[in-house]
Amino acid sequence: MTRAALLVAAALTLVAGCGGSEGKPATAPEVKAAVEERLLAEPLSFKWVYCLRTKRSFEGARIFRCNVNFGPPHIEVYCVTLAGGTLVTNREDPRIRCGRGYDD
Repeated sequence: MTRAALLVAAALTLVAGCGGSEGKPATAPEVKAAVEERLLAEPLSFKWVYCLRTKRSFEGARIFRCNVNFGPPHIEVYCVTLAGGTLVTNREDPRIRCGRGYDD
């Protein structure tokens, strides 16, 4: 491998790791905790939050689909990301979209 190819590979590795806290991709439990913290700060009453990562990304950060149960039968879907460690939802930025397919 040439020096230029090594530099490109190193740069891609650094970019791929961005999105969560401390340079690593965000996980579903981290996103769930951030959503719960945001809801409690509102203050909104909810029963549970369940987040799944999707195949999509927004500005280099993974998008998660979070279902929030506000009490039967009221479940709201939020598409969220931790951009630079900050929670951003599709309600704040409509460009964030979950899409139909998502991973477990």
